[in-house]
Amino acid sequence: MKFPFQTVALIGKYKTPGITEPLLRLAGFLTEKGLSVVVDKLTSDHLERHDYSEAELDEMGGAVDLAIVLGGDGTMLNIVRTLAPHRVPLVGVNQGRIGFLTDISLDNMLPTIGDILEGKFVTEQRMLLQGSVLRNGVEVFKALAFNEVVLHRGNTSSMIEFEVNIDNEYLSTQRADGLIAATPTGTTAYALSAGGPIVHPALDLITLVPVSPHTLSNRPIVLASKSVLEIAMNRAGDVWLHCDSHSSFQLEENDKVVIGRYAEPACLLHPVGHSYYHTLREKLFWNKAP
Repeated sequence: MKFPFQTVALIGKYKTPGITEPLLRLAGFLTEKGLSVVVDKLTSDHLERHDYSEAELDEMGGAVDLAIVLGGDGTMLNIVRTLAPHRVPLVGVNQGRIGFLTDISLDNMLPTIGDILEGKFVTEQRMLLQGSVLRNGVEVFKALAFNEVVLHRGNTSSMIEFEVNIDNEYLSTQRADGLIAATPTGTTAYALSAGGPIVHPALDLITLVPVSPHTLSNRPIVLASKSVLEIAMNRAGDVWLHCDSHSSFQLEENDKVVIGRYAEPACLLHPVGHSYYHTLREKLFWNKAP
């Protein structure tokens, strides 16, 4: 991470009504601080006219020191997957509904960003997964996931059957609607609704959570982050592999899915005093009396 920051990327959830005013307000604030501002091209196309530089998202990796994302967790997922390989730190301003990853509110956006520019922030490293598909020994698909890599049947498919190996050791043959390999970040997403545990994002591990398994003894399992999963498709049909619901690939019988930790972590910056447990209380309504 390069600090102090000199060039800042602004990326917005461009379909959100009212994105123009807060994004351009933030751009003006950064300019007054003497920083160079680069606006994501797709975001810029949905803004009013402005005089800031533009760049495609996949061009920003080596060109910016910090990326500020205005949107929800879904927006942040895509940005993280693109910029994490370039070690660009990210800050999230929440314009969505949940806000596990985008923890700065619009109301205190400017003073909080001002503090971060002065070095008053908490740095958090979070792991990603990489999922790939081998067909007849040839890699035909590869993508990153910040939340989870999911093997799941489609709308027209019956229960699927697959074999799970961990570090070249056979674990089990399963029949289920699917299987979720989640990062600690992803344990509060799809894996949680499937009965998986909540894991603190500072931990290095992978949770493996079955989706509607045929055998009730088939339960979630926690693996070391260095583990490599291999899932062999014994029976397929309308079966898909999803990486954060952003990248998808249809599987065939005898395909092999390989899932492992990606080498570069994502770097998130939070305001001083940030608490994961406070986030859980607020977002999961644990602070409400039963």
